[in-house]
Amino acid sequence: MLLSTVDTVPGREISETFGLVRGNVIRAKHIGTDIIAGLRNLVGGEVTEYTKLMGEAREQALDRMIAQAQDAGADAIVGIRFTTSMITTGAAEILAYGTAVKLRP
Repeated sequence: MLLSTVDTVPGREISETFGLVRGNVIRAKHIGTDIIAGLRNLVGGEVTEYTKLMGEAREQALDRMIAQAQDAGADAIVGIRFTTSMITTGAAEILAYGTAVKLRP
């Protein structure tokens, strides 16, 4: 699956458009992670526990979007975007979306 954040794939022509595909995941913080992150907040620096949590969430949302595009018969997704929103205190949604397309050989 070719992935592009722009509306085209350089050097390739789109032959068919399947429409919007998306993948989302909602992740909540873990009490153990919160304790470690709280301690890191005292000394400053990157809160690597949350960085890892959000990175895993992005990958899962991306995988779900790719699966939806494959089910539609696409071989590429263009115009890919990510967005996030807070669902409740301690839980956030990551949404990946784009347009599933078929490329000319």
